Amino acid sequence: MKRFFSLLLVLMLLPVSVLGENVQDTLMLGLVSSRTYEIRPLVPQERDLVSLYGLVYESLVTIDDNGLPQPLLAENWTETGGGSTWTFTLRENVTFSDGTPLTAEDVAASGNWILALANNSDAADQGFYQNMKWTVSSFKALDERTVEVKAKRDYYGVLYSMTFPVVHATQVDIPAPLGTGPYVISAFEPGSYMWLDVNPNWWQTEPQVKEIMASFFPNNKDLITAYEYGRVDSAITRSVAAAQYKSGISSLSIAYSTRQLEVLLLNNGAFEFEDVRVRQAIRYAINKDLIAQNVYMGMTIDADTPVPSDSWLYYDQEHIFVYNPEKAIELLEEAGWTDSDGDNIMDRVVDGKKRNLHVRLFVYEDPENDVRFETANMIVDMLAEVKIEVKVTTMTYGEEREALESGAYDMALCAFQMDVVPDYGFFLRKGNSQNYCRYVSSEMTSLIDSLRTQENQTDFAYTSQTIQQQFANDTPFICLFYRSGAILTRKMFTTVRTLREFELLRGIEAFGR
Repeated sequence: MKRFFSLLLVLMLLPVSVLGENVQDTLMLGLVSSRTYEIRPLVPQERDLVSLYGLVYESLVTIDDNGLPQPLLAENWTETGGGSTWTFTLRENVTFSDGTPLTAEDVAASGNWILALANNSDAADQGFYQNMKWTVSSFKALDERTVEVKAKRDYYGVLYSMTFPVVHATQVDIPAPLGTGPYVISAFEPGSYMWLDVNPNWWQTEPQVKEIMASFFPNNKDLITAYEYGRVDSAITRSVAAAQYKSGISSLSIAYSTRQLEVLLLNNGAFEFEDVRVRQAIRYAINKDLIAQNVYMGMTIDADTPVPSDSWLYYDQEHIFVYNPEKAIELLEEAGWTDSDGDNIMDRVVDGKKRNLHVRLFVYEDPENDVRFETANMIVDMLAEVKIEVKVTTMTYGEEREALESGAYDMALCAFQMDVVPDYGFFLRKGNSQNYCRYVSSEMTSLIDSLRTQENQTDFAYTSQTIQQQFANDTPFICLFYRSGAILTRKMFTTVRTLREFELLRGIEAFGR
């Protein structure tokens, strides 16, 4: 451990003005971590730790820069039974870090352990990879190099579920299991640091970066301060405070995409939002770009529908999703709402009585910042311009979730953490548990069911685009944008085109080749 303390001391004394350069053999990395006490790659407790685990534990399939599944531990795969059975053939001569050969039994044991936890209704935490239970029934080793995966449905999305980490079959339920990746964890102190060294038995070319020292910080403020004072080479953060750091001579700010979709939910069962024209009016009345720039400091990725604009599945419908308050007023009037008494609030007669267009907006506030509360206030002002009166109520996460589940709300600002599998049925299909908007569409339900039976990339993409069109027509809720984060760094360590949350160090193993 002497090398850790001496290296840290040297880096603390370096001037911050050192010119940016390519990483050499060592990288000092900073990230937020305060809840990880054991190395458990199959059940990670914190999002940024998943990126570190990705350097130690590999998966059958990886997702490339275009968002498409590609071979990793598996050299190829085939599907039979119309997509109900997937057979993966492992690469030859892959070993764990101790030299033990990787076998199909290791893959099957890792996958089945994740499934068992995911299907355990009594478990307090069903795990980071729990959504696999919706696509996969079981794993089976057919021989040393062949894994059979039984799918829940004939579904191209199964390939995305194959991105879970593979550990040794005898170590699925113990801390710090063996992995096959380019690095090994040589030291770990919870809440303090993790030290990664090159895996001498890795099956690919030895990485140029020999050591990665990850320092843990309790919050983003301390992390960014450490970066400012040169205590770390690179800092991973989703804090909007990172927006102040622009790429320059001595420092780079590399944006990365997250799976966090910020939304404005509309209760389709509420009187005010039963008419699709009112929901569409809300869409036209909200200036998402202004919110993104003024509140989130540009740390967002456009998303008019649940599909982000940087996805290979994205279908451009820009002419529909434009800020147009005049169009909003036109739609409201078509739906029967007018300002009959000149008080700047739309109204209409219902059962012989005048009813104002007044709605409640529930907001759950992130303890680390107040971006959602600021967003709510901007939405209040924007809807006031089209004569919709909004009252904001701030509540706890638990209170807002209870309101969503019971349907006792009008509008709600919240976020969905999307799965690696590009499937949107959990909040769009009729009757699903997270369809908090009470959205009912036989067309959408049919499209979701169709998506889940597509066996190839082309048909999957076509159905996904049709879903986006249906979403635009029905406007069940408003997609604001996906959050993005930033890697602040003085040392370039990757050349990959697209960096994504949970794999933020992707490409470091190939840098310099």
